[in-house]
Amino acid sequence: MLVAACSLALPFAAPLHAQTAWPTKQVRMIVPFAPGGSTDVVARMLAQRLSDKWGQTVVVENRSGAGGNIGSDVVAKAQGDGYTLLMASGSITINPHLYAKMPFDTEKDLMPISNIASGPMLVVVQDKSPIKSMKDLIATAKAKPGALSFGSAGVGSQVHLAAENFADAAGIDIQHVPYKGEAPAYTDLIGGQTQLMVGNIAVAASLLGPDRLRALAVTGKERSKLLPDVPTVAESGLPGFENTGWFGLYAPAGTPPEVIAKVQRDSAEVLRNTEIKARLFVLGMVPVGNTPAQLDKQMDTESVRWAQVVKNRNLKTK
Repeated sequence: MLVAACSLALPFAAPLHAQTAWPTKQVRMIVPFAPGGSTDVVARMLAQRLSDKWGQTVVVENRSGAGGNIGSDVVAKAQGDGYTLLMASGSITINPHLYAKMPFDTEKDLMPISNIASGPMLVVVQDKSPIKSMKDLIATAKAKPGALSFGSAGVGSQVHLAAENFADAAGIDIQHVPYKGEAPAYTDLIGGQTQLMVGNIAVAASLLGPDRLRALAVTGKERSKLLPDVPTVAESGLPGFENTGWFGLYAPAGTPPEVIAKVQRDSAEVLRNTEIKARLFVLGMVPVGNTPAQLDKQMDTESVRWAQVVKNRNLKTK
């Protein structure tokens, strides 16, 4: 009776409690790429900290394929209760232009939460490659159109489009070899099955060294503090070129706004942590932690850019 009386006297107590209590069970964070890639690395770093903060396990689940579409579709069709989240890469703004038919509508089925981290891409070749510089790379590609191949984390991944963007700017013809994730693409590059990649710096930088990979250039506006001796693509003969990789957090449509706000707020707090900043620095990235509105605006800008690259490179796929 006391409970009933309190409920009558405080009609808003239950919703307030529900808002305050979330999460009350395990949260799934879907990564739409294979383990070991940059999206996976960022997701696991954030998931660990959010688990500690929420007192509930945030489990990372990899659902790779179709340039991120398969895993993203899982989240797009999930219940909007906050217990299923998506850690996506910039491919989320690429695929709507690249694929003739999408399994979900990015704007209608997913809610942006925050851009978690960003960083430049890294143009890399096998350490034993005769290609020693960006000048060498462009000259070789122009001398032998279609002879050089590059790997990626899949059709539509930001690793794929970064290379296409570079090829478009350089006026070269290089062949795309898609993989089911970034990690296996690097394995084949080191083994000599492909000749180059424009990969996320988070993983690519960790693979530099004898008998592994050599960095030719970074794709940011400025040199990376992680690799200060590596020139930018712009310095290396393509003035104005820039291509930034990024990783954003999303939820299914219908997720309560208070849950979206809490996830954004808590993620931003995690990203202000000194240890997390240091870990991101080692990955060649910087924390972002912006608002849903800011991420939404960024997506609009990126979408326009990738639509043009897809058109220029004639990349439309089924």
